[in-house]
Amino acid sequence: MTDKLLFPAKPPVLTEIANSETLFPVHRIFCVGRNYHAHAAEMGVSVDKAKNVPFYFTKHPSAIVPSGSTVEYPPQTSNYHYEMELVVAIGKTGFEIPESDAEDYIFGYACGLDMTRRDLQLKARETNRPWDLGKDFEESAIISPIVPKTECGVIDTGNIQLSVNGEIHQNSELTKLIWNVNEVIAHLSKFYHLQPGDLIYTGTPEGVGPVVSGDKIDGSIEKLGDISLKIK
Repeated sequence: MTDKLLFPAKPPVLTEIANSETLFPVHRIFCVGRNYHAHAAEMGVSVDKAKNVPFYFTKHPSAIVPSGSTVEYPPQTSNYHYEMELVVAIGKTGFEIPESDAEDYIFGYACGLDMTRRDLQLKARETNRPWDLGKDFEESAIISPIVPKTECGVIDTGNIQLSVNGEIHQNSELTKLIWNVNEVIAHLSKFYHLQPGDLIYTGTPEGVGPVVSGDKIDGSIEKLGDISLKIK
């Protein structure tokens, strides 16, 4: 079949698994929006869990960049933001997953950075247009090696932190997620047949802000590990 392709197909997107030579093939990237109350507030909105449900945006798997990389400052923005997040890696197929069973579908966890062209995102929001230009762009999904759940256990508590050039900007707790990991998996699986290789970026706490060329970002999640990124 490959001899019938107009041009060579892109190779699969692979990310590292901690303490293993095996690689994790990335299928899709789902991101949860406004999943910490304090971050929603700094973005000028409020979230009432009793009245609202989670909402999502996506990034193309080609946006994946490994921790420790140096990336270009992206085009068409003057307000390039970091967002530190817990990433959940799905390990088996599931649809309409009960919340009580959600942990069974988790392969592991990673630290993630949801890099954002904030000015483009806000412009889209103001005009009721999709966030794609602000969120889904090259080198915008940074990820650390995935730690299998068999090694780290269930990650549902712990400190999540980010610093820029050594100065702490984000410092919160995973227990402050509005919709926790199990709730997100159960809800998302009502709309998609979740597949092995799916990644879920679960949302960022307050303290997001801009970075410029020359900056270095360092983040960590308790019991999970670190992530870093340099801006060229």
